[in-house]
Amino acid sequence: MTSTRGQHLKQRSNGQKSRKVIRTQKPWRWLTEDQVSASRGLATDECLANRVGSGTSPPTLRLYTYKSHCALIGRFQTVEQEIHVKACNELMIPINRRPTGGGAIIMGEDQLGVALTLPSRSEEGRTSLKHLLARFSTGLIQGLSSLGVHAALRGKNDLEVNGKKIAGLGIYRDPSGGLLFHASLLIDLDVPLMTSVLKIPLEKMSDKDVATLADRLSTVRKELGNSIHPTEVRQQVASGFKSAFDLDLASGMMSQDELAAIEELENHKYQTQGWIFQKSSVPDGNGSARLKTEAGLIDVHVALAGKTIKSIFIRGDFLAAENAIADLEASLRWHTSDQQTVTKTLHNVYDRRALDLNLLPQEAVGAVISAAIRDAESCAPDPEEKKPYGCFVNPEGTHGIDGPRD
Repeated sequence: MTSTRGQHLKQRSNGQKSRKVIRTQKPWRWLTEDQVSASRGLATDECLANRVGSGTSPPTLRLYTYKSHCALIGRFQTVEQEIHVKACNELMIPINRRPTGGGAIIMGEDQLGVALTLPSRSEEGRTSLKHLLARFSTGLIQGLSSLGVHAALRGKNDLEVNGKKIAGLGIYRDPSGGLLFHASLLIDLDVPLMTSVLKIPLEKMSDKDVATLADRLSTVRKELGNSIHPTEVRQQVASGFKSAFDLDLASGMMSQDELAAIEELENHKYQTQGWIFQKSSVPDGNGSARLKTEAGLIDVHVALAGKTIKSIFIRGDFLAAENAIADLEASLRWHTSDQQTVTKTLHNVYDRRALDLNLLPQEAVGAVISAAIRDAESCAPDPEEKKPYGCFVNPEGTHGIDGPRD
């Protein structure tokens, strides 16, 4: 894997046991932006992760806000299942898809976006997603603590204060070797707006006795009892990362090369319907299944051509490396639907991608895939009605990824 010159691991005592921290001879770059568009904000995060991994950009902590408001879904989610598209259109709220996993959120001027981009050296490459989230969350935790808000990492990817969610976290591994740590910190939140834009399935609620969604969420302003400005929160979060990682931060700007690369990625990916509204075509027999697990909601769609899995799409609000999910989908594409063979293939993928899939239970994934296959078999057309197909059909081609239908 690519490494960055001048970086090494430093052992530091915390009074109980030593821990590894990332240390750079040069300070991390600190970027601030406000009122960015959904496509621009996401393109910037992915682009910097790519460039940091390839060594063309320095390690960067980016603390920014979006223009109020936008609706962002996780990498493996489906827009129509998570977002009230009609409401977004009426309210002129842009919709987009993050490179990181997790659930749907709204972002705006009172939600602080956190994007930390670092090169993935061999040590990080062997670190599980769970441990990476725990490591990177310490910057946010210490920043909040300095404000008098005491948060802790709970569940699969949430920061909570007294059992109430105040931030959501995510990780993205870029093919170049870069790591992107994503977080959305609630300085404040318009809950009625959120519920009118996001589809909140009750099955995700861990406490059935919770009367309203607001009872499960908190914000910095609610915890402090005042209208603290996002600029002050941002300053303390930056100080938290500086302290947690024992480093210096240097305020900086993006280079012209970075800006050009960001614009290209925004134009060719984050402003396209193909990226935002990803969906599969509907050939032959189609089936789907959903399952709520401790790791999140797993949503599988399968297209069968006879006894062959023609395409499979795995979505949900779980956390996993995108390339690992792509590997799993690719391994099962044009694959027999035989249960034992599917289980064996699933086991093989988990063996080679253990760190990237450690937060997604293999048994649960297998159960949802099996249920989706049974559903597809039950609704498959009669053999004489099936259209011809071949191994060169690409379910993700021109007709496989499409925009929303009217």
